[in-house]
Amino acid sequence: MNGDETRTHTALHVVKGAARKVLGTRWTAGTFVNGTHCILTVQLDEKPDDESMSKIEALANQKVSEGALVQVEELSRPEAEKKYGDEIYDLFPVPESIQTLKVVVIPDWNVNACNKEHTRTTGEIRGITLGKWRYRNSRKMLEVPFDVSSG
Repeated sequence: MNGDETRTHTALHVVKGAARKVLGTRWTAGTFVNGTHCILTVQLDEKPDDESMSKIEALANQKVSEGALVQVEELSRPEAEKKYGDEIYDLFPVPESIQTLKVVVIPDWNVNACNKEHTRTTGEIRGITLGKWRYRNSRKMLEVPFDVSSG
């Protein structure tokens, strides 16, 4: 994975944490990462307002400016589940055959099983800009596109 995708993938965890704090989202339904662009899709019961989405962007960038440590723990699946519960999973399951999990932890922000590369701190992301979000009422899904600062 190139440096941009590593930063973008780490930003995904930052945006997920901000969305959870602002909207109470819990489950990720999908992700798409390509270079400095990402789309995070989360399950949400009702359409958010623009103010809430602005708060997500502001909180995400606050976490970036903090330069918070991004920890990756490698644990057996039973250990990870005992320590973090179902918090580590998304709506797309980790196959049962995988018995060792990498768990990304941004303390007090986001915990997620993830086998991608990540930056050491949130500061390496540099900045996050949310794009035009879309809420799909029929599926109760919120699509949050964003870009990380390049260069």
